[in-house]
Amino acid sequence: MRKLFFFVVFSSISFSLQAQGILSLQRCRELALENNRQLKVSRMTAEVAENIHKSAKTKYLPRVDGLAGYQHFSREVSILNDKQKSALANLGSNTAGKLGTQIGQNLTSLAQQGIISTQTAQQLGQLLSNIAAPLTQAGNNFGQSINDAFRTNTKNVYAAGIVISQPIYMGGAIQAANDMATIGEEMAQNNLALKQQLILFGVDNAYWLAVSLKRKESLAIQYRDLAKKLDDDVKKMIREGVATRADGLKVDVVVNTADLQISRIQSGVSLAKMTLCELCGITLDGDIQLADEGTADLSPTPLPNYEAHSTAYSSDSTAQKEARPELRLLQNAVDLSEQNTKLVRALYLPHVLLTAGYSVMNPNTFNGFQNKFSDLWNIGITLQVPIWNWGENKYKVRAAKTATSIAQLELEDARKKIDLELEQNRLRLKDANKQLATAHQNMAAADENLRCANVGFKEGVMTVTEVMAAQTAWQTARTAIIDAEIAVKLAQTGVRKAMGEL
Repeated sequence: MRKLFFFVVFSSISFSLQAQGILSLQRCRELALENNRQLKVSRMTAEVAENIHKSAKTKYLPRVDGLAGYQHFSREVSILNDKQKSALANLGSNTAGKLGTQIGQNLTSLAQQGIISTQTAQQLGQLLSNIAAPLTQAGNNFGQSINDAFRTNTKNVYAAGIVISQPIYMGGAIQAANDMATIGEEMAQNNLALKQQLILFGVDNAYWLAVSLKRKESLAIQYRDLAKKLDDDVKKMIREGVATRADGLKVDVVVNTADLQISRIQSGVSLAKMTLCELCGITLDGDIQLADEGTADLSPTPLPNYEAHSTAYSSDSTAQKEARPELRLLQNAVDLSEQNTKLVRALYLPHVLLTAGYSVMNPNTFNGFQNKFSDLWNIGITLQVPIWNWGENKYKVRAAKTATSIAQLELEDARKKIDLELEQNRLRLKDANKQLATAHQNMAAADENLRCANVGFKEGVMTVTEVMAAQTAWQTARTAIIDAEIAVKLAQTGVRKAMGEL
């Protein structure tokens, strides 16, 4: 129990230290890819698609099924009807009765004709009666044995068997299903890549937004410090009588405004870092430090020659087609639709199936009706040929082909839109670089303007208002540099995303 407690405490401390450490952009990306729940769902979806593909492969193999059953019936099957059963059961009695009557009539006729005496006829009749009794019994027994032989005894029926089926030709349905499963597996991987791209794009934007706000916070503090220094100088001048109280109030307003601006920016920094923490899967306290938030100037990340990629998605190069996961997904949709057309067509082609089996049953009829288990095996082939379906196959194939054409049009449309997206990001990056160069030029002028204003104020040739205007211009120029640097970073991220290299 103590080991478990220390393990939990140590894990919590480690996780807290991780959350409070310095995070670079690359580390934020790694954390996002490790902890994002949607990515975990996509990975599980990819596993599902992989298992579905494996399941589709089994359709080529023989299928073995076992069957077993027992049935109790209230009545058994009877081959003979009740009249036939009665006749067979009384076979001896009926035969002996008819024979005795006929012989008795013959003896009476002979006695009347004087051929034999009456006494002799009586003696012969008595002898016949003595012989008829065992013959009657024997005949009845023989008839009953026939009845018993025809009894089915099917009130309790047992059966068991093994059935083996092997597809020989299914019209290409199995191959089409396997190809669709392969495409489904590729789609799951491409969907995972798409989510990774979107997550990295979101992390990059959140990271640079937090860096921008943090640097603006530092700038606001510097501006507030400049205003406070000016406030101290003005108060001294008021005490010396060389400045008015109105000048002091103007500076106080600027200081208070700067404090309010700092408070607002700090709230924005906390919210931006909380958003970044949520994307990275760490605690949402925002207590993290970013590697670039204290950097004076952000050097631009070198990019590949995106000019060469500006028409990447309208060419037929396989490598270029696979640059964006969105295009790969749409290409998968086209391929899937084509395989679905083959599958629909296969449903209306002849199907050939090889079957074999082994079974046991009780009662059995292999040697008459026997109340015991007996087995047999069988082998055969089944052919199914669609003959007439009122054109159903034609309409379904036509619909599947139309769906393929729609998917191809959507793919071409996406290629055009991605070309446009790449060109827009390229122009945005170009414009951001121009803004950054202009901002640096303005910053140099603002520095010189602020220096001159401070010197002029000390010399008494410039007013408080002019110094505050110079400070405001300096802050504006510095803010423009921060905005331009972040704009360059975001534009570079947009270019890499458009090129499929994020």
